[in-house]
Amino acid sequence: METYSYWFLLALLLLGLEMATTTFYLLVLSVAMAVAGLAAMLAASMAWQLLLCALTVIAGNLFLRRWKKSQVAEAWSLDVGQPVQVLTWHENGTARVMYRGAGWDAWLDAEEAREPACLLRDGIFYIKAIRGSSLILTHHKHL
Repeated sequence: METYSYWFLLALLLLGLEMATTTFYLLVLSVAMAVAGLAAMLAASMAWQLLLCALTVIAGNLFLRRWKKSQVAEAWSLDVGQPVQVLTWHENGTARVMYRGAGWDAWLDAEEAREPACLLRDGIFYIKAIRGSSLILTHHKHL
């Protein structure tokens, strides 16, 4: 069996494992093995095959890290914009709210905290953001 056959078999094996894990890192390895297989088909030496494989893995990992960071920054929660029922207000300006059948600690949005207290405590509140295990509330529904 030729050397490129081993590279392509490894690429297919890693591609199959990637389908089970869906992490994309095994996909990078699979692509790197395929690149090394192409280099072997073009009669490159084993050193060049290994070098191309390693460079593809490094480039792929750098790309995945950058891509994953952008996905986290752009991700938004399905909870944002949902209405909540305020159970009690505390003296420090925080509240206890009922959301999804459980009690949550909540804070008013910093901009709304400057408004008169009588306006802040009445009406329907919406989730503006989630920070840790606390909800940030606003009077305005954000979409």
